[in-house]
Amino acid sequence: MSSFDFADLQNSFEKEIAQVGDVFSLEELRVKYLGKKSLVALALSSLKSLSDEERPLVGKLANELKNKISALIENKKSELQDNAFEVCQLDISLPSIKLPLGTEHPVTIVMKEICGIFVKMGFTIMEGPEIESEDNNFTGLNIPLDHPSREAFDTFYLKGDELEAGSSKLKDKKEKKRLLRSHTSPVQVRVMKENRPPLAIVVPGKVYRPDAVDASHLFMFNQVEGLLVDKNVKFSDLKGALTHFAKELFGSEIKMRFRPHFFPFTEPSVEVDVSCIICKGKGCSVCGHKGWLEILGAGLVHPAVFKYVGYKDKEFTGFAFGMGVERIAILKYGINDIRLFFENDLRFLKQF
Repeated sequence: MSSFDFADLQNSFEKEIAQVGDVFSLEELRVKYLGKKSLVALALSSLKSLSDEERPLVGKLANELKNKISALIENKKSELQDNAFEVCQLDISLPSIKLPLGTEHPVTIVMKEICGIFVKMGFTIMEGPEIESEDNNFTGLNIPLDHPSREAFDTFYLKGDELEAGSSKLKDKKEKKRLLRSHTSPVQVRVMKENRPPLAIVVPGKVYRPDAVDASHLFMFNQVEGLLVDKNVKFSDLKGALTHFAKELFGSEIKMRFRPHFFPFTEPSVEVDVSCIICKGKGCSVCGHKGWLEILGAGLVHPAVFKYVGYKDKEFTGFAFGMGVERIAILKYGINDIRLFFENDLRFLKQF
């Protein structure tokens, strides 16, 4: 018969498990009795040296002991876990630890406010890709090939990537290039290509320009542009929409000024100013002692843009406008450095 006394082994195990007080000690005991080098494992490995008559009996006894030990370990484990739960149970009546809560970024707050004003006027929010074709970013907006903004020092071009769709229609190799959009106006081109008027959209999003970073410039910033196209849209409609927008954003006491300007994609074009929100138009350091703050550019959509997207000559008219969100936020909150928006300084961000 086998040299192993399974009854003594079981008694020894039961005494030891009765002394176990935590799951770590229980795991050590399991390894001792059921591990690869345990006494039970040794008994099972010695079966081959036994006679044919002994082998089935010893194997049965060893397996029965193994199953008993496993069952006792599982029961003990459940008991220890239940006890630990009772000891460590939380008192839910105690005050909890206050976790810090995040808030919306000031640029996001202003962008939502801008878009919300135009949505109430019937505009729809549209978005588009930040990687664009030179065709949509420039050509479709009546920006000529020799315009400075199309040069590499004014635009982030992507190397080794050419557009396949529609490339045979492009007149210049430059237009096959991809780039990081320099304004959100390409979305206006995309929407007009795919839809017939009436259209009224606002387009928020990031834009990229290789500007040197300083107190008033960044190489990445946010814009909101708008487009309205229908029959018989007049300049007075543009003035009415922008006047309502400015008064909603800056307050009903604000005054507005429209100055003639030039943009390739609108004609006539204007720069729009509001009376300084700090000095109420009297003149201060924020407005350069002029009493006015420039907030956006706008104008009636140029006929060449309508022609490019396939609208018939004089069938529709419309207006477009665009503004930098950070610039609006700077004016609205009286901030003197645009870099503060992206330095992740909680002392600054917690104010909003």
